[in-house]
Amino acid sequence: MTHHIKIRHDGAVLEIVFARPEKKNALSNAMYRSAIEALDSAHRDATVRVVLLSAEGDAFTAGNDLADFASAASGTGEALQAPHFIAVLARTEKPIVAAVPGLAVGIGTTLLLHCDLVYLSDTARLSTPFVNLALVPEAASSLLLPARIGYLRAFALFALGEGLSAAEAVALGLANKVLPKEELLGAARETAHALAARPLGSLIATKRLMRDGERILAQIDRENASFKERLQTPEAREAFTAFAERRQPDFTKLKS
Repeated sequence: MTHHIKIRHDGAVLEIVFARPEKKNALSNAMYRSAIEALDSAHRDATVRVVLLSAEGDAFTAGNDLADFASAASGTGEALQAPHFIAVLARTEKPIVAAVPGLAVGIGTTLLLHCDLVYLSDTARLSTPFVNLALVPEAASSLLLPARIGYLRAFALFALGEGLSAAEAVALGLANKVLPKEELLGAARETAHALAARPLGSLIATKRLMRDGERILAQIDRENASFKERLQTPEAREAFTAFAERRQPDFTKLKS
């Protein structure tokens, strides 16, 4: 298990902490594997009743580690673990609470669509700039985000890379509450423990009724197939090359 994921047991609450603040908690394959293991453990462990996702530093996560993306796009690295993590998260029946202390980019935003309660710091900013990298949305966000905030706003987030402030995210129904950063984790932990005191069977049944699990997982599969195809395109190679060379990509002369 990588030291960039920390696991804390607090009574009936299992906290999974993104702990790579020097990289804005960019999620590597190793971090995904550790998070998957923790979620699987939470599923099997009858003493765990609630999962809490949090992060160290001033960011929730800057998204996927682009070095892993670039390796996958070039065919020189291992397969991306993000799709497996998302599928496990989507199948998690126990309640999930998220405490977002700051920047949440890409999967940092889309994973929140699989959380049951979301708390944001007043410095948080959410964005899903997949098209900027010549990619497509993931985590069933192409289904869940338009359903939550409407097609036009969702398309702007995906295609233009527009971000949302914490207050905007709450107004659109993407989060429950905005809090000062110093109060965020304490409030999220308090809520997690309040959920843990509720009847777990009832919570699980309620979550099943509110979410179309089969449709969500089917959409994840569709997105993953398109994502893999997009990683091999000239557009994606240009995006990652430009990132490595610290320049703006030029997609205008490339075939889609």
